[in-house]
Amino acid sequence: MIRAAPAFGRHAAPVECIRERNGERWYHPSEEEKMDAALLVVRLILAGVFGFSAVTKFLAPDDGQTMRDFGVPERFSRPAGAFLPVAEVIVALALIPAVSARWGGLGALILLALFCAGIGVNLARGRTPDCHCFGQFRSEPIGWQTLARNGVLALLALAVLIGGGGTSWSEIGDSLTVAEGLSLALGVILLAALLGGGWLALQLLQQNGRLLVRLEALEAQAANGQPLAAATPQAEPEPEPAGLRIGTVAPAFELPDLDGETHSLAALRGQGQPVMLLFSDPGCGPCQALMPDIGRWQREQEGKLTIALISRGTVEANRAKSAEHSIQRVLLQENSDVSGQYQAYGTPSAVLVSPAGMIASPLAQGATAIRALVARQQEPPKPVPMANGRVAAPAPAVGEPAPALALPDLDGKQVDLAAFKGHPTLVLFWNPGCGFCQRLLPELKAWEQARPPESPNLLIVSTGTAAANRAQGLSSPVLLDQGFGAGGSFGAHGTPMGVLIDAEGKIASETAAGGPAVMALAGATVTNA
Repeated sequence: MIRAAPAFGRHAAPVECIRERNGERWYHPSEEEKMDAALLVVRLILAGVFGFSAVTKFLAPDDGQTMRDFGVPERFSRPAGAFLPVAEVIVALALIPAVSARWGGLGALILLALFCAGIGVNLARGRTPDCHCFGQFRSEPIGWQTLARNGVLALLALAVLIGGGGTSWSEIGDSLTVAEGLSLALGVILLAALLGGGWLALQLLQQNGRLLVRLEALEAQAANGQPLAAATPQAEPEPEPAGLRIGTVAPAFELPDLDGETHSLAALRGQGQPVMLLFSDPGCGPCQALMPDIGRWQREQEGKLTIALISRGTVEANRAKSAEHSIQRVLLQENSDVSGQYQAYGTPSAVLVSPAGMIASPLAQGATAIRALVARQQEPPKPVPMANGRVAAPAPAVGEPAPALALPDLDGKQVDLAAFKGHPTLVLFWNPGCGFCQRLLPELKAWEQARPPESPNLLIVSTGTAAANRAQGLSSPVLLDQGFGAGGSFGAHGTPMGVLIDAEGKIASETAAGGPAVMALAGATVTNA
């Protein structure tokens, strides 16, 4: 209810809406006018969302990568990625005037329906690509909350499509006095300022929180007498690697190929070389974009790496996709039976299996990660400078014999790595003065006290004096390597880092860096070769 103001023409207030109170005439909006005002608010909300989304995409274009991540075929990803922000601008502009609001609502509803469909399909397949809804301003993996948010916006767009434009700006202007119009404008400006200031304050608080965590870590190390140079704590904890843990026994399977011939994991490992299992789907856009690479890898890596494609779908669909690029060893699974055992819930994804039949890499998810996994097997890694001025040698590939290692223990007795054959061994490179090692120490001690019988043995290769290493309180054998030469021969360029050696004395995993990755190797469930 607002005070009546002079109004003329078709926007004049109906007589029945004028009420007398305390000698003044007051205007009571009708239900229809209230609905029109609500629709105007909805239009402004949708226009703001689509306009902001378009601007952030224009400021940080991704060359169609987001579209490819969501399964759009390669040939359509670039045009779709370029057209989307243009469509969002058109929708935002159409929502503002009352005369074109219905068309804007229709456009918004179509875009949001497409968004919901893409998100729902990827979630149903177990894939969670990053949603760049607002460009680089806000990027995070999709989830059911993303689908719910777009569903709510779709309902708002449907309301605009059904209800039309609602109140126009001219109608609002005719019903307000000058003072009331200025107050409304000032309120909108203040609300925008409060929202922007709140977001900025949140970002500053998060940044200050990270700085405080780093300062506390530095103070704790200084109090313990540790050198501050070793204190380079990470801003966030390292995420757990995807898929099965490195060193666990790879689940066995038997699957038919496109000609009906059965292949087992044991047969794939029969050539004595690592096996890469690549999980795919004929209806997956990024999988199809990766097909030329898969065919080329199989030809180039013949005799070095066995690549098997494990796919869903019919024989005809897979034959049509693989024949074009001469892809061999295409195995068909029912639903997701095998990929589920390997915790590969999205496509494309890949994992490396050692010749001894153990998981030898984290799960590589997406085309970029898979290409990096193959590249690590194709080319020797670049030399890495170490703190002692030396250069770390390229890490031995999975399946190769472990480098020779003979060092003195804490009592000066020479110990050879060959003496540990017969049971898998985790070689851990350590430094008592390393802040990361000290952070890992309590967890490592707890693992030693309750080590499962099927887990690997632990052999620690450490710098520092015998006294400093005894003070660590570890019960596993400790060998002293003052020059860190042994670490370099295994491709380790820092601490803590570790590598798994199988019972035959061969490399069974990639070199793991950091506490979580090392403990993943320590917690591996392995069997004797």
